[in-house]
Amino acid sequence: MIGFLFHSNVFLPAVLFGVLLDCGLGEPKRCHPLVGFGMLANRIERLLNRFDAIKGRMAGMMAWLILLLPVLLVFHVIGQLLGPWRWLVDGIALWSALGARSLHDHLNAIRKPLECDSLDAARVAVSRIVSRDCTNLDQTGIANAAIESALENGGDAIFSTLFWFAVAGGYGVILHRLANTLDAMWGYRTERWRYFGWFAARMDDALNYIPARLTALTYGMLGAFPIAMRCWFSQAPAWSSPNAGPVMAAGAGSLGIVLGGPARYDGQIEQRPILGEGRLPKSSDIGRAMRLVGLAYSIWVFLLMLLSGANRYWMIA
Repeated sequence: MIGFLFHSNVFLPAVLFGVLLDCGLGEPKRCHPLVGFGMLANRIERLLNRFDAIKGRMAGMMAWLILLLPVLLVFHVIGQLLGPWRWLVDGIALWSALGARSLHDHLNAIRKPLECDSLDAARVAVSRIVSRDCTNLDQTGIANAAIESALENGGDAIFSTLFWFAVAGGYGVILHRLANTLDAMWGYRTERWRYFGWFAARMDDALNYIPARLTALTYGMLGAFPIAMRCWFSQAPAWSSPNAGPVMAAGAGSLGIVLGGPARYDGQIEQRPILGEGRLPKSSDIGRAMRLVGLAYSIWVFLLMLLSGANRYWMIA
C-alpha cells in the first residue's frame, strides 16, 4: 500500500500509539477538534449555500475543499517540523478518529440495563447513538437499533479509519474523518442540503466503498460465512446506503439474526428492508455483536502491524 511505503519508518509506532490511546482514553473528552471544525463548517455553509442545482453543488464542492485542504496542509507542516517524531501526530490523528472505545462504551450502556429489563434506561442510552425515535421501543427494538449501530459504526468509525490510515497514514485518517463529518452534517436529501450536500455525500460514499466491503467480508468470515455472503449480495442493494447495506447485511447474516424492518423517524414510520436471516434480536445479541466487532478490530490491527513489519523488512533489504 502507498501508506506503508510513505510511512515505513513511523507506521508501527503510530498505529500502536493511536490504538493504545483510544483503548485507554476513548475519544477526547475536551477540546475535540471536530467541535471547532463543525462550527466552522456551519459558518461556511451559511455563507456559500445555494438552493440551485448547479450552483448549490458547485458551492458544496468548494466548501468541502475550503474546509479540508487547509487542515491537511497544517498537518503536513506539523509533521515536517517534527521530523523523526512525526509518528506522534500520526498516532494522535488515528486516536482522534478511531471510535472503538467509544462504541464499546455506548453499547455497554445499552446492553447492561436491557439485560436487567430496565427498558427506560436502555431507551435513553440507545437514543444517544441512533437517530430514530426510541421512546416506545421494546426489548427487540432496542436490541435491533443497538446492533445496527454496532455493525454500521464499526465499519464507519473503526475499519474505514484503519483502512485509510494504512493507505495514507495521518493524511488518510484526517481526510476520511472530516469527509465523514461533513456528510453527517450536510448529506441529507432535504430542501436545504439536497444540492449543497451532494458532493459531501458522494465523497463519503467513495471513501467508504472499499472499507465497507472489506468490513462485510470480515464480519462474514467470523460467523456464518455462506449466510452472511448471501445476505450481503441479495439484501444490501435494497438498503438506502450503498456502504451500510453490505456491512449490516453481512453482519446480521453472520450473527444469524434479522435486522432492519420498520422504524420511526420524525414521527413517521419508515419501512426499511430486512437484513440478515434467522430470529429477531434479543438483549444477549448486543454482546455477540460487540464481540464480532471487537474480534474483527483485533484482526485488522494485527494485520496492519504485520504489513508494517513486512514493509519495513523489504525497505531495509
